[in-house]
Parts: sequence; C-alpha cells; structure tokens
Amino acid sequence: MARKVTISVPEDLYEKMSKWRDSFNFSNVFQKAISTLIQKKEDFQSRIQQELDQSAVIERLRQEKSQSENNYYDVGRKDGLKWAKNAHYDDLQYALRWVPDEKPTQDRVLGDYFAGVIAGDDIMDYAVGSDPVCVNEFVKTYIDGWKEGISDFWHEIRDKL
Repeated sequence: MARKVTISVPEDLYEKMSKWRDSFNFSNVFQKAISTLIQKKEDFQSRIQQELDQSAVIERLRQEKSQSENNYYDVGRKDGLKWAKNAHYDDLQYALRWVPDEKPTQDRVLGDYFAGVIAGDDIMDYAVGSDPVCVNEFVKTYIDGWKEGISDFWHEIRDKL
C-alpha cells in the first residue's frame, strides 16, 4: 500500500518543478532517489558489520594460532628432553650443535626421528608447497621447543660428566 509523504523544497526548486511538472513523475523520481540512497546506506552498514565480524574472526584465529603454537612448542620441549635422556653422547652433541633448516627429515642423524614425529601428527605432516619435505610453522615451532628441551637437559647434566 502506498503512503503519502509531504516534503519541503526551497522556493526556487518549487518554481522549477512547476515548470517541468508535465515532464516528470515527481513521486517516482523521489521513490527511486530515496530507494537508492537507502540501499547505499544499508550496504555501507552491512560492510561495516562484516568488517567487524571479520575482525572478530581474525582476532579469534590469532589467539587460537598462538595457543596451538604454544602447544607444539611445549610438546617439542618435552620430546626433546625425553630424546636427550635416551640419546647416545655423540648424537646428543650433534643435536646441541644442529641448526634446523627447511628439511629436518633429511638430516643424516636426526632425519628419521623427525620424519616419524612429523608423520605422526596431522598438522605437522601438512607440507608447505609442492615439496613434501618442506616443513610448516608448526614443525618449526615444535623443533624450537625440541632444541630447548635438549639444551635444558644438557645444562643440567654437563657438569656431572
């Protein structure tokens, strides 16, 4: 149902409208103009809301990523400590000097160990790019923790040897 609306216009606009009354349906012109303006305003508000929603999603994912990375670091640290307790002295010395690279599964001493760890974890097993031996950020975080676990173990026992 159509509703009547009264609008006010300045005198000079009213005079021009009076001259062109037969050429324009002012009701339709007004309806189209107002509909367009309202649509633009609604679209703008929708974009703002989507950006706010997207910002909230991004912040949540950042927090979850940080928690996940911390978990991989802690697991790596515990595994490094466990590995160090069982490692041969020469392997332990190698691991202490070892500098991780992009392909830890190909290391001559530690490669088999890391290949097994990575294959046993769905997230770490996800390879970056097309090269199946490249590691992702979770593997790197795990290895950082692993190296710290080995280092902590060594600092505890080295003076007792």
